[in-house]
Amino acid sequence: MGLKSTLLKPYARYVSNKIHRDSKRAVEIQEKTLLKNIRYAEKTAFGKDHLFHQIKNYSDYKNQVPIREYPALKKYIDRFLNGEKDVSWPGLPKYIIGTAGTTGGIKHIPLSKESIPFHLKAGTHAGLSYAYRNNLMDMFDGKLIFLSGSPALGKIGSIPTGRLSGIVNHEIPSWLRNSQLPSIETNCIPDWIEKIHHIVLETHKQDLRMISGIPPWIVMYLEKLLEYTGKKNVIDVFPNLRLLIHGGVSYKPYQSIINNLIGAPIAFLETYPSTEGFIAFQDGHPDEGMLLNSNGGVFFEFVPADEIFNKNPTRLHLRDIKLDTNYAVIINNNAGLWGSIIGDTIKFSSKNPYRLFFTGRIAQYLSAFGEHIISSNVEDAIRRTVDQTKIEVKEFTVAPYIDQEICQHHWLIEYQNGHGNMAQFEKILDQEMQKENFHYRDLVAGKIIQPLKITAIKKDGFRQYLYSQGKLGGQNKVPRLSNDYHIVNQLMQFAE
Repeated sequence: MGLKSTLLKPYARYVSNKIHRDSKRAVEIQEKTLLKNIRYAEKTAFGKDHLFHQIKNYSDYKNQVPIREYPALKKYIDRFLNGEKDVSWPGLPKYIIGTAGTTGGIKHIPLSKESIPFHLKAGTHAGLSYAYRNNLMDMFDGKLIFLSGSPALGKIGSIPTGRLSGIVNHEIPSWLRNSQLPSIETNCIPDWIEKIHHIVLETHKQDLRMISGIPPWIVMYLEKLLEYTGKKNVIDVFPNLRLLIHGGVSYKPYQSIINNLIGAPIAFLETYPSTEGFIAFQDGHPDEGMLLNSNGGVFFEFVPADEIFNKNPTRLHLRDIKLDTNYAVIINNNAGLWGSIIGDTIKFSSKNPYRLFFTGRIAQYLSAFGEHIISSNVEDAIRRTVDQTKIEVKEFTVAPYIDQEICQHHWLIEYQNGHGNMAQFEKILDQEMQKENFHYRDLVAGKIIQPLKITAIKKDGFRQYLYSQGKLGGQNKVPRLSNDYHIVNQLMQFAE
């Protein structure tokens, strides 16, 4: 190991041990986090409106604070945006995160001086701990690339605003900044295609040892890198590449593509950051799930996903969750979000420690015929189909097709290297979907719907669609699931 990794190793060992200790005290830490945040915000407008001074435990909290989607919380956030202090957290936010999701308009999420260190620590500590436990410390002796949003900031009143990944660029510690790629100038390029080109120019001769980003943009970077260098595999360009850190979307559909692009075994680390708080990260084998970030300034609640829009849904403390149940995640954080429905769904895979899998988005489900399909259903089905057919899938989306004679699921799929026998792929995928979701199986068996159909999308068609919508780059992606035909209609212009 080099000097930097040698100096970092004792700290990485400390971080790894602390993560392990915290995982054994997750319920206790969560209880303390809730009460600490409540006491801190007691004298804010939100705290007064919801009688924080009377809250002594979680039961009190549930009685005083309802769970709400963003529009119902917006009246408080707008007061921050207008310069009012002490609205739902003391003072003004240090930053405002602007996020435009695939299922709604722009949301403004406060980021406080108290919450920023937790965002940073969760990501860096996950990497340090994983590197320490898997003998990857020497990756810190080389360069590390972060495929992120632009660090260029605007302002709302006196508060700086930008995307979370760009804001974090301004807070990265100096020991990590010295190894970070790309440069600030390149990272600020607004056009994503031009930005990727400049990232390739900056990085192809560097001793790159770690890549971090969301899977579709990692794929784009690796493809452009190989196109520019003329190399067959990424490992030929970066022989010391040790780790790929991914998050934001499920990695499963991209796994075989990225493995083939890299061309040699390397380590993979999954993280689960969200705008509202860092939720979880991989601390062991990926099949075990990600460790809940219980000591990250966020108090989590969990609501059975099928109850989330009920008038009085069941709200659960971490200690009361059940395994293999689909839950909607509720955030209560140290930046002034209380009872916030963030739209994500998860399933816990273990309680000791608390590990989980991301299963999808509340707004991204498919149930036009009563099939109740979620993202993990389609991702697992297509992964098994790829394993059987050896045909790689680059991107896909699914929506219901309905007319007077035919009702079925319509899949739009972009293949990595051609689709071969489409009829065989359709048949196997439909069989896997029936295994994955019994509602779907019963609907097909009862001839309520026809077996699925696939339309092949031309090379880079999904990217061209995002570009046409002004959404290429950053955290933007095409939803896996829709309950209407709107996105499919727009994507059909890119069909083969």
